[in-house]
Amino acid sequence: MSAPIRPIDQPADSLCGVDFSSIQRVLVVKPSSMGDVVHTLPAVNALKQAFPHLEITWVVNPEWASLLADNPDLAGVVEFPRRHLGGPMAPVRFARWAQLLHRPNPPEVALDFQGLLRSALISRFSHARHIIGLRDAREGSGWFYDFKVDTRECIHAVDRYLELVASCGVQINRNHIVTPLPEGDPVKLPDGVTLPDSPIMLHPYSRGEGKSMTTAQLERLIERLSPAPVVLIGKCDDAEACAISSSDRVINLLNRTTIPQLIHLLRRAGMVISVDSGPMHLAAALGGPLLSIHTWSDPRKVGPYRPDASVWKAGKIMRMDELDPRACEQNMALDDDAIDAIAAWATPEYPLWVG
Repeated sequence: MSAPIRPIDQPADSLCGVDFSSIQRVLVVKPSSMGDVVHTLPAVNALKQAFPHLEITWVVNPEWASLLADNPDLAGVVEFPRRHLGGPMAPVRFARWAQLLHRPNPPEVALDFQGLLRSALISRFSHARHIIGLRDAREGSGWFYDFKVDTRECIHAVDRYLELVASCGVQINRNHIVTPLPEGDPVKLPDGVTLPDSPIMLHPYSRGEGKSMTTAQLERLIERLSPAPVVLIGKCDDAEACAISSSDRVINLLNRTTIPQLIHLLRRAGMVISVDSGPMHLAAALGGPLLSIHTWSDPRKVGPYRPDASVWKAGKIMRMDELDPRACEQNMALDDDAIDAIAAWATPEYPLWVG
C-alpha cells in the first residue's frame, strides 16, 4: 500500500492506516550516518510535537549515538552494533541483539527512515505491528513494509523524511522546523592555545570521493582568509594536512575532537566553511553563516537545509533559496580559482557576522 503524493505543507489525516493517537510506542530506525541522522531529527521532532504521548525509541549506530544525547523527543536509544554482527554467526548475533527492541514491550509502529535491507530487518525483528517506510527504499526492503510513502515530489532529504511522518497524520509547519541537538562538550586545547571569539570553522575533508580539499587548497584558503582566525575541524586521512602547525591565527584540531566537542565548536563559530559532509549538516542545523562546497553532489538534495545558507557549486556561490538548477546538475572539481572565490566571498561576510 502506498500513500498518494501530497505537499507536506498541507494538513492531513493519517494516510498509513494507523491512528497514532491510539498507540504508545514507536521505533525509529535510522542507524547512520551523521548527516542522515541530522536530517531525520526534524521529522522525529514533528512526530513528537503532534503526538506528545508517544514513547519514541531510536535505533542508531554507536558512533552516532552522541547526536541523540539528551534529546527530549526520545524515550530511549538502542545502539546497533553493526561492526560486531558479522561473520558466520551473524544471524544468531543479530537475533539476540534484536531482542532489545521488543523487551519489555514491542513497538506498535516501526518507521524505517533508512530504507535498506538491514533497517527493514531491524524493523521486522522489533515485532512492530506496522512497518512504514519510503516507497523508493532499496535492497528489497520495501517487501517488509506494511505501508510505503511516496516522496517523488520531495527533493531534499529532510523533506523526504518529513513527508514520511506527514503521512502518519503530522501537520508540518515549514516555519518551525526544529533539529534538537546536544549542547556539546568543551574541547581541551593544548597549553597556551585559546579558542578565539567567533572564528571561521573550516572543515575540509569528507569520506565521499572527490569532495575533499587537497592540502595545497586548504593551505591556500587559510592564507586567503587572513587575518580572520581559522580553526580546522573534522576527520582527516591526510597526514600532511593533519600536520599543519597551529599558530596565532590557525588552530589545527583535525582528528582531535569527538562529536560532542565538534558540536561545541560549531556553536561558537563566526562562520563555517565546509565540504559536503556530516559536519556541514550539523552546522546548518545549529545556525549561523555557512558556505557548503559541492563538487558533484546536488545541493538541492543534500545541501544545507536553510534558505539563508550558501553553497559553492559549479563555479557559482548561491544562497539555498536562489539555486541555479543548471549549476546544480553540473560537476566541477575544486581548483585555485574556486578557493579564491570562496575566500573572496567569506572575507567581506565574516566581519559583518561577528561585528
